[in-house]
Amino acid sequence: MAREYKLNELDDLLAEFDYPVGTDEVASDCDDVTLVLADGTANLGETVARSTNGPFDSVDELRSEVLSLLPRRAVGEPFQSEGEG
Repeated sequence: MAREYKLNELDDLLAEFDYPVGTDEVASDCDDVTLVLADGTANLGETVARSTNGPFDSVDELRSEVLSLLPRRAVGEPFQSEGEG
């Protein structure tokens, strides 16, 4: 069954893994997960499968890797920082 998560829900999903966790395990377990991004969608399993890093020791490490693999526009408008007014 396909699962869909907003990007701001990613930590909850990644917290389900036992750490350290390998790239292959995350890619396999998340092959049915669609991330809803600011500009489209991405399959989480396919995204993690592109990683050349791992194993990951924490949710923070894995989240950082996922975010680095997503398109630049995935998390919002480019070149804008939250908190700037």
